[in-house]
Amino acid sequence: MTESKPYSLSVKAVILDDSGRCLLLRRAGGSTHFPGCWEWPGGKLDPGESFSAGLEREVLEECGLNLELTGLAGAMEFDMPRARVVALCMEARAGGGALRLSDEHEDAAWVSLSRLKKHKLPGPQRAFMLDYAARKSTTS
Repeated sequence: MTESKPYSLSVKAVILDDSGRCLLLRRAGGSTHFPGCWEWPGGKLDPGESFSAGLEREVLEECGLNLELTGLAGAMEFDMPRARVVALCMEARAGGGALRLSDEHEDAAWVSLSRLKKHKLPGPQRAFMLDYAARKSTTS
């Protein structure tokens, strides 16, 4: 019997602008996971940290923006080498700050949800991201 992987909670922000575009960040080429892929900002929670505080911290660290959470985008689950990741994805608006990238990312772009599929998205997250875009376009 193989040892099961522990679960790990991650958070992602689908930051939408007034035109319905979402912010994507491109991971640096030297990243251990998903180099060169475009993703929504976010990351792992610190021990004892609430998901909203963790998401606000991660987004501020990764791209310099403050968040105003507006609702639930959904959740996804995927395998990583050391853990089974459950990612809680929240819809948000930028609530101040200036867009600037950390060393984890090398580019940022505001992308129409209908054009997400044209970007290199992380394999385990791609299906969820495209499904979210499709669901959002039918409700807009």
